[in-house]
Amino acid sequence: MSENTMTTFRLMSLPVTVALVLAIAACSKSPEAEPAKAPAAEADHAASGKDAPAEGTEKGGEHAEEGKEGEAALVKMDEAALKAAGITLQTLQSSSLSEELRAPGEVVDSAYGTTLITPRVASLVVRRHAKLGDEVRAGAPLATLASVDVSDAQADLRIAEQEWRRVSALGREAVAGRRINEAKIAVDRARAKAQAYGLPGTSSGSVNGQFTLTAPHAGRITEDEFIVGERIEPGKALFRLVDESTVWVDATLPSGTVSRIEAGSPATVVIGGQRIAGKVLRSAHRTSDATRTASVRIEVPNKDDRLHGGDFVEVYFDAGSSASVDNGSITELTVPTEALVQLQGETVVFRRNAAGAFEPVPVRIGEAIGDRTMVREGVKAGDVVVASGAFTLKSQMLKSQLGEE
Repeated sequence: MSENTMTTFRLMSLPVTVALVLAIAACSKSPEAEPAKAPAAEADHAASGKDAPAEGTEKGGEHAEEGKEGEAALVKMDEAALKAAGITLQTLQSSSLSEELRAPGEVVDSAYGTTLITPRVASLVVRRHAKLGDEVRAGAPLATLASVDVSDAQADLRIAEQEWRRVSALGREAVAGRRINEAKIAVDRARAKAQAYGLPGTSSGSVNGQFTLTAPHAGRITEDEFIVGERIEPGKALFRLVDESTVWVDATLPSGTVSRIEAGSPATVVIGGQRIAGKVLRSAHRTSDATRTASVRIEVPNKDDRLHGGDFVEVYFDAGSSASVDNGSITELTVPTEALVQLQGETVVFRRNAAGAFEPVPVRIGEAIGDRTMVREGVKAGDVVVASGAFTLKSQMLKSQLGEE
């Protein structure tokens, strides 16, 4: 190759070489350019991090506002609104507690005024003088019966009385003393036998065996289980005669409650909306094995013949609370049980403040006595609280919190 040709080649290769050198230099510098962008990215990230606390602060403010809104709002209502909503108020006062216990009861005949009319000897029913439901006076005839044994007793009594009259008329001058004594004993024995059969102590002059059963006291015929012509054995009841001027009521109570009812304490019997005052006679000293209940017996005057055996009634007893069993002078602060509502997991009553608004007040409650509940803490005597309609007021308060009012 000539010298001119080599010179020409070198001149042509020079631009290519320069371009290659520039390209290699550019490639070697590009990795170093990436870190240069990092500060900008970090700045962006830092800026983002700087905004984060502001967002957290804003959210924290919303929680605080919600917590503030979560507090119970006060409700203020005028008298017209209270009346329309059925809300009544009550000023609290300490008072002695007494509980009115309610129990189911059944009317039963007073055993002290009930008599079973029965023959004392086997006999046949001849005639009926009274029927079921009749009210009879003492000594009134009820039924006439006939008996062979009664006929023999009548005859023996008649003979004995005649003999006694004879020897008594003759006197001891004509009749030996022993004969007089025998006649006296014979007439006494005949009379005793007649009385044992239900006959009067003197002969009636008849020996037909008929005798009449009479009412031993005034009352009403509540049973008559026989028919005319029926043969009646001794001891079988023909009539059940009941003096209904006074009846008994057997009330059923849990065995643990019976001990709080004292004999002689007042009780009220309710039937058909009518209240009748009575008195506790006694409480049972035995608990039913099946029902675990005991019975309390009440004596009730039945002036208007309102109560009858077998009637079901309601009985109310006045019983002291367990807090005052040992000391009757104990007084407690109570509220109507319906005044208590649950709000935000607490038992509260609504108390009217000085401004006339109703505010929920958490209370610590005690024993429930009838329709009232003891309050240990939270309110005091003289406070005005919602006695009825507390649930309605609670609804109004919740609506106010939700912004629906």
